[in-house]
Amino acid sequence: MTADTIAQRAGAASYPLLAHPHIQLHGTVDEAMYTNFKGQLINAPQDGPLVVSITTLGGDPEMARAMADDIRLLREYTGRETLFLGKVAVYSAGATFMAGFPAEKRFLTRESRIMIHERLMNSTIHLNGPLITLGYTLKAKLHEIEDSIRIQDEGFRDLVAGTQVSLDELKQKAPSNWYIEAEEAKRLGLVLDVI
Repeated sequence: MTADTIAQRAGAASYPLLAHPHIQLHGTVDEAMYTNFKGQLINAPQDGPLVVSITTLGGDPEMARAMADDIRLLREYTGRETLFLGKVAVYSAGATFMAGFPAEKRFLTRESRIMIHERLMNSTIHLNGPLITLGYTLKAKLHEIEDSIRIQDEGFRDLVAGTQVSLDELKQKAPSNWYIEAEEAKRLGLVLDVI
């Protein structure tokens, strides 16, 4: 047995609860995942730490924020410990969900990766009608973009709180899709440990 294997087993043995997550999510972050999440949350044990695992290539950031808000409310209103376990891929909306857990309560499995990027928008502005109304159409779209940036920045602040990554650093790297391997995520303090 190699020294790395012994160290990996010792690390996993330090967190036995992570071996059997109470809530296991995989696939696209969407309304179906949120419904699945809520069902598993209702059926999870009502006491002790709650372990939530996720594997996702991304999806709807608002559904990720809704799940993260449920975790926050559970933690704040009951004082219950909540643990995050990212498995294999924690991309895009998965990282948004991860931000709902304090950095010291986050874990990744070996060889997992996080991918963080800016919110995306695919929109066409169709201008049709009296000239006086067209400015309002453009202003409405601008307000949508500005508010989406504010929401994105709130999530980015939560993601880096208590870590060695500054908000400015994250905002510089996010536009080009920042992929972070598990050990680097640990080194940066984005997760407590790799198991």
